[in-house]
Amino acid sequence: MSKVGKILSEAYDLCEDGNFLDALVLYDLVLNQEPENINALIDKGVTLQNLGKIKQAIKYYDKALCIDPKNLYALVNKGASLHTGKKYKDAIKCYDLALKVDKKCTMALAYKGLSLGELGNLSDALKHFKKALAIDHDYDLASISKEMVKELLKSIQKQKSKIH
Repeated sequence: MSKVGKILSEAYDLCEDGNFLDALVLYDLVLNQEPENINALIDKGVTLQNLGKIKQAIKYYDKALCIDPKNLYALVNKGASLHTGKKYKDAIKCYDLALKVDKKCTMALAYKGLSLGELGNLSDALKHFKKALAIDHDYDLASISKEMVKELLKSIQKQKSKIH
């Protein structure tokens, strides 16, 4: 493993242990040597996102996307950051770009479902969770979200029947 690879591996381990600030120091070390290291850019974005620094995280995903516009991890993580910032339509655009790269990207499908759900588009959200589960039957996020949407749709139907 290269020196940079070892540093990135160490930074990843730090993040796994919740030592995000120490990991940021290592990502900066790598980026000072290799400013276009895609993995360091994306991982630094994820680390910033974990620290709640959403705007900064998006900047790093954008830097990665300037180098590799079809990078699934950068697209999905940028979408997740935008979702966290309640920019659901922008998040959906990122997921759509990710799905153009890989139409079977379960994370993009499920996350798009979450953003659609936040916008109140429950039937489309349900379709996306079902698509993600059709690809990966064990995908917990999609499974849990699908059940929640089904319950919401049932309760909406009950409310409508009480009104009429």
